Amino acid sequence: MRTVAVIGGGVSGLISTKCCLDGDLLPTCYEMTKDIGGLWNYDENAIDGKASVMKSTEVNTSKEFMAFSDFPPPADYPNYMHNSKLLSYFRMYASKFDLLKYFRFRRRVTRIEPTDDYEQTGCWLIYSVDVNETDEEKIRNNELCERFDAVMLATGHHAFPRWATFPGFDKFQGDKLHSWQYKTPHGFEDKTVLIVGIGSSAGDMAVELGRAAKQVYLSTRRGTWVYNRVGPNGWPTDMYRTNLMLATIQKYFPWLMNRLIERELSKKFNHELYSLKPDHLPLQQHPFINDDLPNRILCGSVIIKPNIKEFSSDGHSVLFEDNTKIDHVDCVLMATGFNIAFPYLNESILSVKDNKIQLYKFVWPSHLAHPTLAVMGLIQPWGAINPMTELQARWAVRAFKRELKLPSRLKMDEDIHQRFEKMSKRYVSSPRHTIQVDYIEYCNELANEVGCLPNILSYLLNDFSLGWLLLCGPCTPYRYRLEGPSKWKDARHAILTQDKRVECPLRHGKRQNQSMKYPINPTFVLSFIFLLVVSLSIFIFFWK
Repeated sequence: MRTVAVIGGGVSGLISTKCCLDGDLLPTCYEMTKDIGGLWNYDENAIDGKASVMKSTEVNTSKEFMAFSDFPPPADYPNYMHNSKLLSYFRMYASKFDLLKYFRFRRRVTRIEPTDDYEQTGCWLIYSVDVNETDEEKIRNNELCERFDAVMLATGHHAFPRWATFPGFDKFQGDKLHSWQYKTPHGFEDKTVLIVGIGSSAGDMAVELGRAAKQVYLSTRRGTWVYNRVGPNGWPTDMYRTNLMLATIQKYFPWLMNRLIERELSKKFNHELYSLKPDHLPLQQHPFINDDLPNRILCGSVIIKPNIKEFSSDGHSVLFEDNTKIDHVDCVLMATGFNIAFPYLNESILSVKDNKIQLYKFVWPSHLAHPTLAVMGLIQPWGAINPMTELQARWAVRAFKRELKLPSRLKMDEDIHQRFEKMSKRYVSSPRHTIQVDYIEYCNELANEVGCLPNILSYLLNDFSLGWLLLCGPCTPYRYRLEGPSKWKDARHAILTQDKRVECPLRHGKRQNQSMKYPINPTFVLSFIFLLVVSLSIFIFFWK
């Protein structure tokens, strides 16, 4: 049996381990902590090399999209899970498929190297040490070396903080923290806090500290469009909008989709009035999801500021590019993202420059002689990451087993170049916009590689209720288990019952009359009919 080393025991590591077992491979998962969960396993301490969320963090994608494709979340779980609830779901998954016996906890991988016979075999050597050992000499002497047929890197991209630099910041005498280090609002009471950045972490911290700190300022270079978790009539936003129809329109008519999104988001509040309106269009930046920030701004507990010009020499005041000034700041919180890094790899195997990494479809290093090293979950998606990582892992397993071949290096390099060009044209320039993918387009692309992309036309002809949901309903991950390798017999049922699982935690066990999920108005109906006609035309000609 071929052996696979999985590096990292977060959700990508769990998925990779499970997919290896599905493919009759023998995985060994190395995890530096004592538990699974990675990013979603809250730790009150900031540990070097480990990603971790805030204690209050809740997911930005609903449970049906965060679901494992062959293991739906419990019906009574909330649609947007707290990190502790999500970790509980991961534990259920690990228990259901008996994954933990393949884990080696408290083992830190120090280096990964090709074997001497790599050119012939494609095998790798994994060196690891006991995390509990602190003596450097003992670490060197007790470094364990093991040989594997293949490697899956599942260490993510939220473990190595990136700090912004500003003139005079070295003279600032208050507290300097990165969002990676922030855990709870305890200790920030009655302080003036400046948060730098406008990603999801910045928004979450601003909202939470806005209820505890004396005053919160949120500094942003560009502003942002603010999306909500709660969609029309209270339905989860992604269950309402993440469907093949709208994805087709976005792909071929992005100007129309930008206009529709901007119009809808502007109905929530006036972004310009709130000093948040950016110059770019909604689809040109990774989405910022926060239901509470406008309320905090309206209450005055959070004040939006432009980009920082400099920190003053007195060590406490900050000057902004609009020449406004805060006279006294107690703490600066940098929510400025993370650097992609693989400290256990030589740059000849994987190199990162300007936060860019050369990977074919964000999975395969194109220059390696054998497809035996794959990167899992190194993407920044418009949507849930779990289904994408699962499809990546299923693809990798088939390649490890030599059931399929990758294109030539020339073709892979061309694809890599085209993706970078496409991202640079669409997105504003930022280190975070180097691994962007659109949920449906990328999932379908991977599913085509795996051989599990459902034939929607066939389902429309032979199983209309399912086919209609595949075409017009939310693109939940269960669709990629309907056919192909490792298909799941209950995938159809999971799709047909997904709405009931959404409704279950909202009803609290009470029987009520079925209410409409989506509001109906003439504009919406006419727009939908127009988009339906356009989308069907495109689908018939391009997506047969």
